[in-house]
Amino acid sequence: MSDPYKPMVVHKPQVRTTAIKTSSQLNAAARAGGIVETQRLGSVMNKGHHVNTDHRRIAELDRSDDVKPPSTIKQTVSQTIQRVRKEKNWTQKELAQKVNEKDTVIRDYEAGKAVPNQQILARLERNLGVKLRGSDIGSVLPARGSKGKEPAVKK
Repeated sequence: MSDPYKPMVVHKPQVRTTAIKTSSQLNAAARAGGIVETQRLGSVMNKGHHVNTDHRRIAELDRSDDVKPPSTIKQTVSQTIQRVRKEKNWTQKELAQKVNEKDTVIRDYEAGKAVPNQQILARLERNLGVKLRGSDIGSVLPARGSKGKEPAVKK
């Protein structure tokens, strides 16, 4: 059957590596005398973590109980809205109807309690005819279609 002069080759069984996920599996492998190698994967490998996050800053924010209030409108803007509205002899309700907002919104803007909304400020600028954003707050807006030649006059 087999040739007695043919060399016989004995192979060692291959070592199978398995990932051990629990501590009980790790203990069982150590008792069985298996070779145990530990390797820790960094958080970069995990998709749930971000690579460059400032963890100290985030932890400090978590520990602090300070609540920063939202920024409100500048006092110069609220005074300008009130001054121009009175010059045009409009009530807060009339101005609110012109800019399609509630009168409470106009009241908050004039009191300086409103959180600035660029869309509302743009509508107020168009109806009042003065700038409410930027460096020259209170200056007269140019008329639509002109390149700064004559101011917008709306009554």
